[in-house]
Amino acid sequence: MHSLLRKCISSSPTTKHVTALSVPLRTVATKPRTAIVMLNMGGPQNTDQVHDYLHRIMTDRDMIQLPVQSKLGPWIANRRTPEVQKKYAEIGGGSPILKWTNVQGELMCKALDKLSPETGPHKHYVAFRYVNPLTEDTLREVERDQPERVVLFSQYPQYSCATSGSSFNAIFTHYKDNPSANLSKARWSVIDRWGTHPLLARTFADNIRKELEKFPTEKRKEVVLLFSAHSLPLRAVNRGDAYPSEVGATVQNVMQELGWSQPYCLVWQSKVGPLPWLEPFTEDAIKGYVKQGKKNFILIPIAFVNEHIETLHELDIEYCQELAHEVGAEKIGRAAAPNDHPLFIEALADVVRNHLASDVTVGPKFLLRCPACVNQKCSVSKQWYRELCN
Repeated sequence: MHSLLRKCISSSPTTKHVTALSVPLRTVATKPRTAIVMLNMGGPQNTDQVHDYLHRIMTDRDMIQLPVQSKLGPWIANRRTPEVQKKYAEIGGGSPILKWTNVQGELMCKALDKLSPETGPHKHYVAFRYVNPLTEDTLREVERDQPERVVLFSQYPQYSCATSGSSFNAIFTHYKDNPSANLSKARWSVIDRWGTHPLLARTFADNIRKELEKFPTEKRKEVVLLFSAHSLPLRAVNRGDAYPSEVGATVQNVMQELGWSQPYCLVWQSKVGPLPWLEPFTEDAIKGYVKQGKKNFILIPIAFVNEHIETLHELDIEYCQELAHEVGAEKIGRAAAPNDHPLFIEALADVVRNHLASDVTVGPKFLLRCPACVNQKCSVSKQWYRELCN
């Protein structure tokens, strides 16, 4: 099956930056039989969208919990806007996440139309949480198209209540607030996590090998692989959020694919606010290893499927360039995110194809709340999904 998938997928080289996204858009001549809704947080396409993007994040209690959030959230968004706008300006003026997601969706559906004609034609839809195309607007588009099957496909391979959970809760909220919205007679189902898919591990491993080739031959065995994922507040971890263990499982799969050939460590980036978060932080790990005499590193964005501000600015500029110079590292490289890597498109198509062929429309793990969950929305949301996907 994997070799057949590869024949359906473009073999264009993967790059970190979106320079020539020339993938032709497929024309779905008839109404789609299967709608695949790709869920992600999104990113501002230009600096004018930064404030609203931050405002939505800082007022979303699924993403972050703040005291007096209705007032403190907007204040933080206003305060951080100029700083974040500057960062986006330094990576070209906006996030490429929408462009990459559309490329991934087009290639995935092209493969699925050939692999699973009985569920085609397939059409992808992009549903972002904090910037256009917003989830609720995308759902209205799906409703207009009236597909026979709707697959809600999280683009976070590893599940967290703050990311995947927020997107799924937003879908529940849309229909709770719009009871007259037309759900049609479609069969709905959920792909909530897929971080251990073997083709995902192969994608990361291939990108790591490509980055290793940029180091002098005599240095390669000592290059430390730092798998960097967005951190999470410890109080969320202590409530039972599955994210840390699922990220760790992905790392283990990648290292197995690499034959355990390099020293490696799982590290965490992008902490926000004063509360304790998962450590060690990526920056601190680099500093600590340099003190131990390590001089060469590769950063791997293990929880991100495409390039955006955390890869293009935080990893590439703040760590690979500025921090490397500050601490005297010889070289800090960065493996590309999956982007349009043929193996990754193969993974996306394989995940969806197997899901469509399965009788499981919603996994039992998804329906289970964290043991110390304090979000009552999760209780009613998960019951809604249980009934929706029956």
